[in-house]
Amino acid sequence: MSLKYSLFLPTGFGQDLAGFTDPGEAYDLLLELVAAAEQSGLDAVWMPDHLQTVPPSQAYLFESWSLLSAIAARTDRIRIGQLVSGNGYRNPALQAKMASTVDVLSNGRLTFGIGAGWYQRDYDAYGYEFLPAPERLRQLGEAIQVIQSLWTNDVTNFDGNYYHLVDAVNQPRGIQQPRIPLMVAGGGEKVTLKLVAKYADLCNVMESPAGAERKFGILRDHCATVGREYDEIRRTVTTHCFITDTDEEARAALSPGMGLFYPGDFGSYLLYGTLDTVRERIHAYQAAGVQELIVGFHQSTDPEAIRRFAKEFVS
Repeated sequence: MSLKYSLFLPTGFGQDLAGFTDPGEAYDLLLELVAAAEQSGLDAVWMPDHLQTVPPSQAYLFESWSLLSAIAARTDRIRIGQLVSGNGYRNPALQAKMASTVDVLSNGRLTFGIGAGWYQRDYDAYGYEFLPAPERLRQLGEAIQVIQSLWTNDVTNFDGNYYHLVDAVNQPRGIQQPRIPLMVAGGGEKVTLKLVAKYADLCNVMESPAGAERKFGILRDHCATVGREYDEIRRTVTTHCFITDTDEEARAALSPGMGLFYPGDFGSYLLYGTLDTVRERIHAYQAAGVQELIVGFHQSTDPEAIRRFAKEFVS
């Protein structure tokens, strides 16, 4: 299977839109980036789901599901999704219905991404309880069951520790059959990857090629334990790209703050460098079993960065 490439859309979480003073202009720029991705042959557009910038600021940050709906109506081919919806921000039954609607709006192009949530400042600022990680993961496990039931059954009843549904109906359930594809993001080896093995159609990790290969090996073991075919799960990795004339120029552009998202010596594996260096690092990911690279760009608000990357690497 050939490697696919997708765009990680900068919706403002990393203060990507800090230079804007007109929200309409910022929105128009996001539509331009999406259009560049679709026209250049990228497979999908993914966006984060957060409520405040990191660190918190007055810079613009668009709410992800509202934006996703708008993008669904303004694109024709490219798949759309979130990387990923924070389970703690919305009741999962409502979340399932929102996703069903967006799948219809996009004519069956949604991939639903979900995770346990991690950015405590979102929770504190907006009045959500930030539970310990093990409990957030238990909530996530229940939420996935609720969501998938609402996508596949005429009536859902659910009596869990966290969520309770009585004769819940979700129509229309979406366009894709048998249901909307679901991604679970995160590399937690004991719980998150086991949830992937039990429920998900896609996984996502933010790792080096060696780190991704190790996580995929653990996922394969979980699949064997739960009786799931490992190759049924699409394996994706999020990365970052800056194509430069020299590798030295690329290294100088790396920010220590990127370590919040990318583990270890991220300068040795992110797609930063000359075309030859970027090509070598892409090949390393492909050799590690990655099937889709979700790429954010150093020049995050420049459509030409997307077009240049696609010209070189998207067949």
